[in-house]
Amino acid sequence: MSIVTDALVLKVTDTGESDRLLYLLTADYGVIRAFANRASKSKSNMQAASQTLCYGEFNIYSGRDTYTVNSAVVKEVFFDLRKDIRLLALGQYFCSLAYELIPEGEPAPDSLRVILNSLSFLQSGRRSPEFLKAVTELKLISLAGYAPDLSGCAVCGESPAGEVLFSPSQGRFTCKTCSKYGRVISPGVLTAMKHITMSELGRIYSFRLSEQDEKLLEKISEEYLLARTGKTYKALEFYKSVST
Repeated sequence: MSIVTDALVLKVTDTGESDRLLYLLTADYGVIRAFANRASKSKSNMQAASQTLCYGEFNIYSGRDTYTVNSAVVKEVFFDLRKDIRLLALGQYFCSLAYELIPEGEPAPDSLRVILNSLSFLQSGRRSPEFLKAVTELKLISLAGYAPDLSGCAVCGESPAGEVLFSPSQGRFTCKTCSKYGRVISPGVLTAMKHITMSELGRIYSFRLSEQDEKLLEKISEEYLLARTGKTYKALEFYKSVST
């Protein structure tokens, strides 16, 4: 059976002399692994479509145990990201998050849209890498079913006007009068976290923060994601190494 679906190439592994195994984030089937035969040959019409960060329409044969790419129409390769190692590293980190957080065989149109939008903003330079990293981390982990509880103080239930204490390990915040433990976050950062986790996909980028709060949001989002997944990400470490 052949299927046609939009997909983003998350990861590529060379197999044999000229074949490639593609890890694809699809709108209709979540993450799937598909072989692209002879894709690494210089004259192959699959060469461009079998690169990490390539987005396109893929025609895939679905066998009993494997997927094989028959053809692909490239829509975007995010070429400009490859001109800056820091931006490229962040884009690859987004891909690694998708691979870890999105299950195989389940539709993932929202997650695909988030990553594509973040890559587009990253390539255009319209929003900072720090901003996009925070938004992507927090939205993807929320879509995966691990949204933090930001409805009110975990102890008294109130929504204080000032600073609060957020616990990345517990995914909730408390008033300063209710607890002394957690990372201090400003009202602006708390509002931004609520906006990212609760807003429609088209609006999650539509806010501004001071540079200081933007950096704090990035730190909080990363800490929360790492705490909830219990994983380390080589792509994240590489991004940090080229960002210093």
